Amino acid sequence: MRDATKLARKGIVHLKPYLPGKPIEEVQRELGLKEIVKLASNENSSGPSPEAIRAIGAELDHISRYPDPSCTLLRRAMATKLGVRADMITLANGCDNIISMIGAAFINEGEDVIMADPTFPVYESVTRIMGGRPVPVKLMNYIHDLDGMAGRIGPKTKLVFLCNPNNPTGTLVPRAALNRFLAAIPDHVVLVLDEAYFDYISEKDYPDGVSLLGSDLNLIALRTFSKIYGLAGLRIGFAVGRGDLISLLERVREPFTVNRMAQAAALAALMDEEHVERVLRINEEGKAFLYEQFQRLGIDYVPTQANFVFVDFKRDSEGVYHALLKEGVITRPGSVWNYPTCARITIGTMDENRRFIEKLEGVLRGR
Repeated sequence: MRDATKLARKGIVHLKPYLPGKPIEEVQRELGLKEIVKLASNENSSGPSPEAIRAIGAELDHISRYPDPSCTLLRRAMATKLGVRADMITLANGCDNIISMIGAAFINEGEDVIMADPTFPVYESVTRIMGGRPVPVKLMNYIHDLDGMAGRIGPKTKLVFLCNPNNPTGTLVPRAALNRFLAAIPDHVVLVLDEAYFDYISEKDYPDGVSLLGSDLNLIALRTFSKIYGLAGLRIGFAVGRGDLISLLERVREPFTVNRMAQAAALAALMDEEHVERVLRINEEGKAFLYEQFQRLGIDYVPTQANFVFVDFKRDSEGVYHALLKEGVITRPGSVWNYPTCARITIGTMDENRRFIEKLEGVLRGR
């Protein structure tokens, strides 16, 4: 039999495919369960704005036409909301797609890309695909070790990925620490601030990446419509940065990456601030409930600034994961990040949170 790996790019031969949270439909097929609670992928359990749903319906009559490749109306609305020029924004098929664009635009073979360990795994995947060298730096107390990351910057460093709040830990790099780090970044390095969970942050000392763009920094901030806006299924993310940096991303962007329905839904969702406030309120209530229950059950957790909580069961989390799965609750075991006793739990609706705790308590007590 022929060996296809001999034909592949060197960077992908030993690359592990990204493993997302298990889909509800797959669990239903495998276990024959009808009611499933999915708390594995940091989705918005409250769903999207009703205005976004209406916008999708109105767009159905036009799906025989290609979408606007530049997302003109949406970009203008976002530019107004963010207080930047429209040419400082690019949109694509989710932040994963944006990260791939960043890799294609900036990473040459043999260049170093610094990232936390653990963090969002797509950073490493894209680096390896482009022939770069991932340089992981261990977290300290579940938070980015910025001094350690700064110490790894060298002449071959091209990118630094900084997920803030970090996925999977939900922890935040404070403003003063980030400012010190920014001062240590040389001109040949691009800092990518992944702010996918920006809208959930309650900490006032948060260094908003977009607010830092007034300087001459090589900085790109990433955000998404998947989380607070509940449009994960439509795949729409965006990058904000200096116009010359964004123009480089535009050169490698595939045509028509954002479909018509995604553009229409995102524009409508952007305008529905009341729905965003409702989602935030539900998330804060769910967070407080889960904290209280984890304390009651003696489960260690990391205080979060996102819509998920990183917990430590002090036992094999794969076993807990599979036991919960049989009860119709999907979580994310920490083995994917080399934290075998930990898990990442999405904050759901209150009904979902209560069901999770009920089933978790039974699993932990052997019922």
